[in-house]
Amino acid sequence: MRNAFAAGVIAECNTPSHFFLTGDLGFMALEQVREAFGSRFINAGVAEQNMIGVAAGLAREGNTVFAYSIAPFCYARPFEQIRNDVCLPSLPVCVVGNGGGFAYGHMGPTHHALEDCAAMAALGMAVRVPAFDEDIPPLLQHIHGPTYLRLGYDVRPPGTTVPAYQAWRQVSPGARGALVALGPMAGVAWTALQSLDETARPAVWAVTELDTACPPPALCAQIANAPLYVVEEHVREGGLGTTLAATLLTHRIPVHRFEHRHALRYPSGRFGSQDFHRRESGLDAASLQTLVLDGMP
Repeated sequence: MRNAFAAGVIAECNTPSHFFLTGDLGFMALEQVREAFGSRFINAGVAEQNMIGVAAGLAREGNTVFAYSIAPFCYARPFEQIRNDVCLPSLPVCVVGNGGGFAYGHMGPTHHALEDCAAMAALGMAVRVPAFDEDIPPLLQHIHGPTYLRLGYDVRPPGTTVPAYQAWRQVSPGARGALVALGPMAGVAWTALQSLDETARPAVWAVTELDTACPPPALCAQIANAPLYVVEEHVREGGLGTTLAATLLTHRIPVHRFEHRHALRYPSGRFGSQDFHRRESGLDAASLQTLVLDGMP
């Protein structure tokens, strides 16, 4: 999604009141943004805490600012600056974390972002997790306050068409409940289940806005007498599953059965590719297909 994000920023946000800061990243990715933004593109160096402070200062002057880095470097390292400089005064700064979840694979846990959505939501940021490349332009059009944008990989089934953007979207039909996935995991689930007969699989829903956790009526009808599966490349605590469970209880929405698949961190103590870590957590395509089939009556 990095290239789609760069193209979206140029198309939607290249105005005199938009600035783009990067933590010394962007080779073979952000050159076009740099050319388009000119002096409004700032390489802040390997100094993410200072980058957030500069972004907050620019935002105080009436600008909208993007602060971009590898996900854990832009939300974990400058956590205090995000809280104090951006969230407390409610400034229009969009912290952009590239490579959410296990995306940086072999680089190990220091480069993984497994609790980012929970951490940023706890500070009051709008958490946005695009599922597909097409989601990025509409999300960029609505940066009005502290926002965390988590980028991953668009892995929809080849040749498929993505429905028009909504915070909750059904991307694939199914007659056995619903599978709700956060961001790019919707593409993984869509791919995993497309070979199953429609009568034997759940409908797949993509969720891209963590703070919009109330499911639409169509989904509520699907889960009243059939399973609800929640899938996310994020730890259990503070992610989509716990947020959605609280919403269902608060609004007394009936659920036939609740199954939550989430990142298990590192059960084997070993580190590898994103696919390896997804398999360990039961988040790969084969595991999701097995989850659904095992739940059949």
